[in-house]
Amino acid sequence: MPSETSTACADQSVEELRRELAEAREQQAATAEILRVISSSPTDPERVFAEIAASAARLCQAYDAVIRQVDGDALLLVAHHGPLPVAGTLPLMRGHLVSRAVLEGRTIHVADLQAETNEYPEGSDIARRLGFRTNLSVPLIRAGVAIGVINIRRTEVHPFADRQIELLKTFAHQAVIAIENTRLFETEQTRTKELQESLEYQTATSDVLEV
Repeated sequence: MPSETSTACADQSVEELRRELAEAREQQAATAEILRVISSSPTDPERVFAEIAASAARLCQAYDAVIRQVDGDALLLVAHHGPLPVAGTLPLMRGHLVSRAVLEGRTIHVADLQAETNEYPEGSDIARRLGFRTNLSVPLIRAGVAIGVINIRRTEVHPFADRQIELLKTFAHQAVIAIENTRLFETEQTRTKELQESLEYQTATSDVLEV
């Protein structure tokens, strides 16, 4: 007969599998919902960003989630979910962790930003003032260029798991899809308007020549 120890281990393994399956299903449901919002709201990227930020904070078990887009030499806030205050704009400078992720085009994971006074002086100062510690930033990459960033934070020193890092990268890809979808839609709208104006001009010219 199996021992009590082996039975307990088996029960624990089954429970872990059930938890992982539930998490996987929740993640699939969240990504499917985001893709649905993207397809149904091509002119409303803010709605998509809000959905992504909320899902990222919830599924990655973060205190909050922030999405920013590059605008010249600054990062503009486009979505935020959570109680921590955030600035409307951040300068693109290496002392800010989120800015560094954009400037270097890579994912940056810091266990305790408050302690990183030398590497991220400006970011560390903000972390101490607002009371957050663990930080994870993933750049939004389009055609090899960082056009924004998604950032999640925790108020305690608790590094994110590998699966949570990969999940945030998935959300970053979806944010890029939303941005590109909106850009293509606006480009098509502009082209259609220009063609319509050109046709109206040609029609008017033809009428004048007939007269």
